[in-house]
Amino acid sequence: MAQQKVPVPHEVAGERLDKFVSKHVPGFSLERARALIEAGGVRIRGKKCQPTRKLWGGEELEIERPEPRASPRPVVEGPVLTVLHDDAALVIVDKPPGLVVEPEGRAASVVDLLAAQCPPFDVEGQALPGVVHRLDRETSGCLAFARTDTAAAALLRAFQEKQVDKRYWTLVLGNPPEQGRLEGPYARHPNDSRRFTTKVPSARRAALSFQVRERLDGAALLEVDLDTGRTHQIRVQLSEAGFPVLGDSLYGTEAAREHPAAKALGRQALHAFRLELPSLLTGQPVRVQAELPEDFQRALVLLRR
Repeated sequence: MAQQKVPVPHEVAGERLDKFVSKHVPGFSLERARALIEAGGVRIRGKKCQPTRKLWGGEELEIERPEPRASPRPVVEGPVLTVLHDDAALVIVDKPPGLVVEPEGRAASVVDLLAAQCPPFDVEGQALPGVVHRLDRETSGCLAFARTDTAAAALLRAFQEKQVDKRYWTLVLGNPPEQGRLEGPYARHPNDSRRFTTKVPSARRAALSFQVRERLDGAALLEVDLDTGRTHQIRVQLSEAGFPVLGDSLYGTEAAREHPAAKALGRQALHAFRLELPSLLTGQPVRVQAELPEDFQRALVLLRR
């Protein structure tokens, strides 16, 4: 059982203990904070407390975190994940195409496989990695996970404060300009809840920049720099700009779906090839790169011919 000491700032005087823990101790919802306090896992000066106790500010909480619970899901089989970076706070893997990030039905997920292959994890009371960003099932490449609640909170803050640099490679149909920037509103499609669009008014914004890395037969290899991380963003913005991602079954045109290179790839041509973020231990940059998977290379060879 892990011990943690949390100082209580004077400015929160009068706040209830359970609410303070849920707000200021990473990984604790209000319900989980109450349960821990009622079980005697939070003490002040060695004494048990009630969840409704009012804090006066300046005291120190002594928190005993229980051991993380094992996942209730059965052991699943799947590929051995390629680890690009691993330390006491953070794990970055090269996600294979075809895997969902989080558990969904009985199929293997990256979370399931990583928990089994690279323990330990302790996030929100479970022995599972902390998810702070995602890739679509068909998208491959760099994907980061937190080992602890504290790391998950720090990693989420790094994304929110735009301290994370994410770069993608994608194959698109058409002849895009040498470089460009796409920015505009972003919302769920009014006629199809599965889809998103930039063509309806919305307070949410989406922005990305792209640069042509190679011109191919009726297509182009683009490097995309994401400013925001909206669901399906690259696929939506490039498609609505007239350059659909090859093999994209949801946003691609028929020509983009039926292109021989898309058939050779067998999925959407999107790969998160580089990720840079501050180390949660030292603050120094962590930079990783995921090589293009075999199916993406196969599509490139076909286009170069």
